[in-house]
Amino acid sequence: MTTLHITVGDREQLREDALQFVQDVEADDLDDQDGKATLQFGTYDDFVDSLTPLRLELIRAIAEEAPESMREAARLVERDVSDVHSDLKQLEVLGILTLEEGGPSGAIQPVVPFDRIEVHIDYPLIDSGDADGTPASA
Repeated sequence: MTTLHITVGDREQLREDALQFVQDVEADDLDDQDGKATLQFGTYDDFVDSLTPLRLELIRAIAEEAPESMREAARLVERDVSDVHSDLKQLEVLGILTLEEGGPSGAIQPVVPFDRIEVHIDYPLIDSGDADGTPASA
């Protein structure tokens, strides 16, 4: 298994990282470190909206217990199946888990391919302004 690295930082840095990644791919210049599993959020609010405490609890339960269906995952966290289904779909879109066909009786099985999540949050307390030193609010 692997570690999922989650970063939260400014949108400009995310844009620069994405452009660099595209350039590296086009130049066929990716090394093993570039291939690590990373999920980036542009803002802290995006992060908090996407990874709620209930979703984190669900991720952990799936990683620890390996439920064979969405219904079993819902039982593990003692939540309504339709709410868990919605959360699982969102977590799949984010790439945090996969929903695999072929569980018992054709059930969709949630699978977390990570054994650890590491989060790095860049949360500036003071607005640094733009390049010429003028505060962004001016």
